[in-house]
Amino acid sequence: MTMTGPVPPALLDDLASSRTGELLTDELAARWPLDSDELSSIARYALLPAGKFLRPVMTMIAAEAVGGQPIEVLPAALAMEYLHVATLTHDDIIDGDTLRRGRPTVHVAHGLAHAIVAGDHLIFAAFTGIAECRAAGLRDPAVVESVAVLAEAGSDLCRGQMLEARLVGDITAEPAAYLEMARLKTGALFRAVCQIGALLAGADSDQAAALGRYGSDLGVAFQIRDDLILFADPGVSDKPIGSDLANGRPTLPVLMAYQTSDADTRLAMGAALTRRSAEPAEFEEFRSLLMATGAMQGCQDHAEEYGRRALAELSRLRPSHSVDLLTGIVRWAVTTRP
Repeated sequence: MTMTGPVPPALLDDLASSRTGELLTDELAARWPLDSDELSSIARYALLPAGKFLRPVMTMIAAEAVGGQPIEVLPAALAMEYLHVATLTHDDIIDGDTLRRGRPTVHVAHGLAHAIVAGDHLIFAAFTGIAECRAAGLRDPAVVESVAVLAEAGSDLCRGQMLEARLVGDITAEPAAYLEMARLKTGALFRAVCQIGALLAGADSDQAAALGRYGSDLGVAFQIRDDLILFADPGVSDKPIGSDLANGRPTLPVLMAYQTSDADTRLAMGAALTRRSAEPAEFEEFRSLLMATGAMQGCQDHAEEYGRRALAELSRLRPSHSVDLLTGIVRWAVTTRP
């Protein structure tokens, strides 16, 4: 499988502004109204304005890729957004981040306790969304299996979070440990997104498993891409500049750079990571150290390898426009700039 070929221009912007993106926005606004109770109002604050809708859109594309009707899996697609936003809400608390999508994070706007509860509420809402697919006439066994897939992904997300916590401050960690963390924390949800869309659309076990593996590999490539963007072009990252450095969290470029650096550079990188500070000048100094090591290309190679693996799974499906879209998402994910 080759990673050559054009990357669809502004792919995610196109998906988010498409008819599907508009439908998802309208559904979220209707299901989480402004005049709801306090808990639902906080959940709405977390959900809207929405992000790129990558995960729910992919749920609907995966359903169509195996011959299903995307509209029938709409509640499940929304469920993927609920779980994703719940993890962001809790991550912001763990990381102490104060901004998300250009405005105060949920815990800053509504208080720590309310943010935790709202994140929990969204997790339960995700399971409700899967169960709701029964009303669309989808088969009970597929709904039950989808609930199990979602639960497994949630457990993997938690394991990934624990592994990430163990990596904090450890600049000597092996890149393999980081890749395993990315598989659990990011890949697991992408796996569920694609596998659930396929299962609910009536896919056979081989198709659903292939799309799950596609999602898992895509998720790792996506995480590496985020790490690369943070250093290659920090101005376009969704994450506050220097957040990982301030939290002592080594990303893949950092771990790979440390392995290939001389003693003086290693000492400087270790000191920066343990200082737990990321003022603009400090971040730029750290970024300069990292960019000089050549680790960025090594990370890009990893992203492309995971991208090739994801594309190999798509080759098991019948060619279609939906498969083309999934292919385009992979090609987007292995570029360092959106």
